[in-house]
Amino acid sequence: MTRREFGKYWLPALLWMVAIFTASTDLGSTQHTSRIIGPVLHFFWPSISDQAVHDIQVMVRKIGHLGGYAVLAILVWRARHRGIFTRQWSARRAAFAEFICLVYAISDEFHQSFVPTREASIVDVMIDCAGAAAGLLALWIFGKVRAKW
Repeated sequence: MTRREFGKYWLPALLWMVAIFTASTDLGSTQHTSRIIGPVLHFFWPSISDQAVHDIQVMVRKIGHLGGYAVLAILVWRARHRGIFTRQWSARRAAFAEFICLVYAISDEFHQSFVPTREASIVDVMIDCAGAAAGLLALWIFGKVRAKW
């Protein structure tokens, strides 16, 4: 693999992993994200309860897990196959991307166990894997639709 190929295909996936890692630090903690979500919600709904703000914040954070790992799975698929639609779809090929996402999700939660304002969660690993599967499913569906055009 040349440097150019690495930069074109693997570097985006690695940079996305760095973004996920960064979000797993104190910067992505509940304390920091509540400084954004809470004021926005209070601006639009001044009478919203603190519990509702908390519940929405948790939901937004979990959606972030889903979306972040959906993108990661697509980027890993793209890197492995040097393009999005260059290889015929197979469950085995998709399992590789899912496995990489699983390993990264576990390592990410392990990392969070050392961050005082974060905590590790097996539920988050499952959400991450569901996000990766959803990303791969979307890729498969889009590939099927694209093939019919």
